Amino acid sequence: MAKRALVSVSDKTGLIDFVQKLVNAGIEIISTGGTKKAIENAGIRVMSISEITDFPEILDGRVKTLHPAVHGGLLAVRGKEEHMNAIKELGIQPIDFVVVNLYPFKETISKPDVAYDDAVENIDIGGPSMLRSAAKNHRSVTVVCDPADYDLVAESLDENADVPFELKQKLAAKVFRHTAAYDALIADYFTKQVGEEFPEKLTLTYEKKQSLRYGENPHQKAAFYSDPIKDAATIAAAKQLHGKELSYNNIRDADAALGIVKEFKQPAAVAVKHMNPCGIGIGQSVNEAYAKAYETDPVSIFGGIIALNRKVDADLATELHKIFLEIIIAPSYTEEALAILEKKKNLRLLQVSMSHESQDYAQYTSVRGGMLIQDLDTKGYDDIEENLKVVTDRKPTEAEMESLKFAWTIVKHVKSNAIALVNDGLMVGMGGGQTNRVGAAKIALEEAGEKTKGAVLSSDAYFPMGDTVEAAAKAGITAIIQPGGSIRDQESIDMANKYNIAMVFTGMRHFKH
Repeated sequence: MAKRALVSVSDKTGLIDFVQKLVNAGIEIISTGGTKKAIENAGIRVMSISEITDFPEILDGRVKTLHPAVHGGLLAVRGKEEHMNAIKELGIQPIDFVVVNLYPFKETISKPDVAYDDAVENIDIGGPSMLRSAAKNHRSVTVVCDPADYDLVAESLDENADVPFELKQKLAAKVFRHTAAYDALIADYFTKQVGEEFPEKLTLTYEKKQSLRYGENPHQKAAFYSDPIKDAATIAAAKQLHGKELSYNNIRDADAALGIVKEFKQPAAVAVKHMNPCGIGIGQSVNEAYAKAYETDPVSIFGGIIALNRKVDADLATELHKIFLEIIIAPSYTEEALAILEKKKNLRLLQVSMSHESQDYAQYTSVRGGMLIQDLDTKGYDDIEENLKVVTDRKPTEAEMESLKFAWTIVKHVKSNAIALVNDGLMVGMGGGQTNRVGAAKIALEEAGEKTKGAVLSSDAYFPMGDTVEAAAKAGITAIIQPGGSIRDQESIDMANKYNIAMVFTGMRHFKH
């Protein structure tokens, strides 16, 4: 009795060549709908699924393979006599190969303004059922869900006239990953449709983008996975134009840099080192912004990552070329700029959309034995502007308010406890990741040096006492922005009034652990 293959695919990449190889190996082909038509048009003999089931396709094709003649042929254990006798008595012939990929649900829901009914119609039922039946019985059935595996199976048939168990097992494992990911996307879509924020069961799916040489350290293994439905304005969707492959740490730093630079509508430049900003500048042009970011800390920027929210031209590329950088991120580059920057063969150049469209991102943090989930902190200055409260005798000047706005935007991206100092459109000092706030302030003030004169200070959380305000005042800080909310707020207010510092409460904190 000839072996049989059931073939039904949405993605027809490499289909005809593979089917022809199956036929050359003496395998009969069964197919459905558009797949059957494509095989017939290639001049290959193919049986209709209705010839196997003796039942027509019904309900606009919703029911065609959900039949005992199909699943009996797939699930019968070849070495089990009672199974083989049962299907023989019922006139069911074994199916030895299943070549199936699924309705394009991901592609459908990725379309802007996709209709709900279109999404529902693209939920495959028969496909996952066939794949799971075949994968369960993988000792007897070879199941292929990915066109990338066609050659592996064809070569195996050429060499062995069969497919070895080890390969069948690997293909079955891929099937279960494939159907699990497919169902995870469907579950996520419907969960969002009904507005369920934290469902009782959470199933996430990501697609492997690349293997990495190692993780944070050389002894750690790592890989990069991306959301199947990627936002264009993300590192996962970035287009690498030049340079060597990104590392684990590169990706994390690049993500941090992109997150900061996208906060700004005006031209901005951000330098990041070890997940923290070491230079941020804004200006009338991105060239001016970069000059300010560089001025912040010319030492730390060495070996760092630069993110820019405007096109890189030849003049800016010339300045960027002068120092060692790991990565440059920008929405675009002129041809002249690329020619200059590509002279450094290892410099990674990433092109990323700088869209400011709001995205409902969740932030996942693994802990031993579980995972923490929260909304991404997307709140910015615009969200607190109406509720700002000047709590001191002196109000900030217009220029100070502009600097306070900039400082508040920056401090959100510095590790807690966090302090950021701003003077004339650039970050002049930063203290982060400290176990007390006055310690973070002292680091920022020391880093800024003489640039503290006339600068403003931002804190990611309230001051537990007045010592931070006093240290800032003695260094020449003229205005402070902080959340407020401490039971000792008055102590800080009194200290600010003592030194004629203007202080503004935001009512919102930005912890970043």
